[in-house]
Amino acid sequence: MKETELRFRQIHLDFHTSEHIDSVGSAFNPDEFGDALLKAKVNSITCFARCHHGWIYFDSKKFPERRHPHLKTDLLPRQIEAAHRRGIRVPIYLTIQWDYYSATRHPEWVCIEPNGALMGTPPLEAGFYQHLCVNSPYREFLRDFTTEVLETLPTDGFFFDIVWPVECVCRYCREQMLAEKLDPGNPQDREAFGRSTINRFKDEMSHLVRQKNSDCSIFYNAGHIGPRHRAIKSAYSHFEIESLPGGEWGYIHFPVTVRYARTLGLDYLGHTGKFHTSWGDFHSFKNLAALRYECLRMLAHGAKCLIGDQLPPNGKIDAHVYQLVGAVYAEVEQKEPWCREARPVTEIGVLTPEEFTGGDLRDLPSAIRGATRILEQGAHQFDVIDSAADFTRYRLLLLPDNIPVSSTLAAKLKEHAKNGGSILASFASGMNGQQMAFTTDLFGVSLAGEGPRDLSGQLVRGKAYDRHDYCEYLVPRGEIGRGLPATEHAMYRRGMSINADATAELLAPIFASYFDRTYRHFCSHRQTPSSGSGTQPGIVRKDRCIYFSSPIFSQYDDNAPRWCKLLVLNAVELLLPEALVKHDGPSTLLTTVTEQPNHGRWIVHLLHFVPERRSKDLDVIEDVIPLFNLNVSVRTPRPVSQVLLVPEDVPLAFEHRASYTSFQVPKVDGHAMLSLTL
Repeated sequence: MKETELRFRQIHLDFHTSEHIDSVGSAFNPDEFGDALLKAKVNSITCFARCHHGWIYFDSKKFPERRHPHLKTDLLPRQIEAAHRRGIRVPIYLTIQWDYYSATRHPEWVCIEPNGALMGTPPLEAGFYQHLCVNSPYREFLRDFTTEVLETLPTDGFFFDIVWPVECVCRYCREQMLAEKLDPGNPQDREAFGRSTINRFKDEMSHLVRQKNSDCSIFYNAGHIGPRHRAIKSAYSHFEIESLPGGEWGYIHFPVTVRYARTLGLDYLGHTGKFHTSWGDFHSFKNLAALRYECLRMLAHGAKCLIGDQLPPNGKIDAHVYQLVGAVYAEVEQKEPWCREARPVTEIGVLTPEEFTGGDLRDLPSAIRGATRILEQGAHQFDVIDSAADFTRYRLLLLPDNIPVSSTLAAKLKEHAKNGGSILASFASGMNGQQMAFTTDLFGVSLAGEGPRDLSGQLVRGKAYDRHDYCEYLVPRGEIGRGLPATEHAMYRRGMSINADATAELLAPIFASYFDRTYRHFCSHRQTPSSGSGTQPGIVRKDRCIYFSSPIFSQYDDNAPRWCKLLVLNAVELLLPEALVKHDGPSTLLTTVTEQPNHGRWIVHLLHFVPERRSKDLDVIEDVIPLFNLNVSVRTPRPVSQVLLVPEDVPLAFEHRASYTSFQVPKVDGHAMLSLTL
């Protein structure tokens, strides 16, 4: 790529436009379009070559039959020309696995489910979500069309959309699987083949693009970035983290995903939308406070910003949308100098169960969501990582609930502890993949048994039951229970049945209920109360390692018991007594730290926006609640010579206390940035 860093203020301009709408693009005015973008401070906009309906938005010579039947102007080239005249970059959008035109005219290209059904939207339902198979002849069409775009249009980059693994058993996939000695009837083989298929496709397409345009940026969108991207990151120029909180992502998806994506070594951006809900929500507007938060949170995590919009069918840009965008991007532009080439400063690495159990935007593992919530509320600076990460970057490793430990990972963890690092683990973390035994002695515990089964014969450990049928109770004492009464606290999900050896220190025991809740014996509306009898260790410590027998992070994701959060934060403090950041603000305050090595400074971001469930379906942000006279302490590697409130350029008084630089921020009105010169 010619550009080494993504631009900060981007738009993704959806244009999925039905053939049943006429006069498409008839009201497009290039000057009105370009000037609206310029006024809104936009410096990159992704525009459409081909949409999910399958229609093309320029005068294609190779595929004239696919040009939108009611397109009144050569839309995409005119958009590019108008933007380029104003110095605005224009990546080009191409749909991949959803293409209604192709699916309806070439049903033999549609993916087949293992049960023989066509994959995606049934014929008599609205929607273009039929999945097309990239092992079918459709692949040649994609190559030919991409080549035409490269040879016809000035191409700054490609946004290839809907590119993810599927378990297809069409004849093309079956033939290839058999040739590779894989069994189409085996779900594991189908899953592995789906991953290798999509990765080969990405490699091939990126090679094609780079042969013709080595400066072109390339991104393949699947609505999520996770551990499966590590193996194929060479096909990407950067990552775009699609995460519209009003849609199926919610507000927890972005912080989990960005904390992982940023560890892979590519530049990255956050991708939200102007919509009140999600894509295709025409004529709706996100609250300004919410859009501010979403974009400023991107900056706080070291990401660039992108806001999704959808151009009306007539091609007339909506001035009201770009007034909203401009109000946010004017603030982003002011703050860019303290965000450019900034890299996160972290000290905790949280291994994600997604590496082992899978996950996507709809199904992030509960444990990683819970861990992210707890650590953010505790002002901790952390990355989400996988087992291939460099552990030496972190003072503390956290293994939440379901991190199986192979012999290779066990050796890596042991080396981390040997070199002075700390480890916090819970539930099945530290065990083999079958959860039959611990594979490391770091925690000083062993499996005492499989624990109870329910009346259908299923193991109950780790599972959530509506009425907490198999609840047990933890009694926190001493430092681990700071802020909590030394009495029983409900652990709604049954934990692992363990013994502790003589090398482990008991921090908190588990007490049993009188009996588990079944139709044979029950008490009141939910779980049976504590019997007052201790049964096993609940939290143990061995050297620099702490282990919880309960799936405490998944439990926090279920219903956020404050005692679960405090137990974890107390354990973190025992292992990491001098955290990077401390403050006296509320737990709703998000704090992050980034470093700009070329400027010799750290940037502390303070964000205070509170998403609220004001409807049945989604969280919203409507009001900004300012904070005043916030006291902040940052542990820096060397003395600080200046603390500035930026971009206001207001110096703040500060003092050094031990290894900390402490200062008071007079006001946080949604977002404040502090520049610490080292």
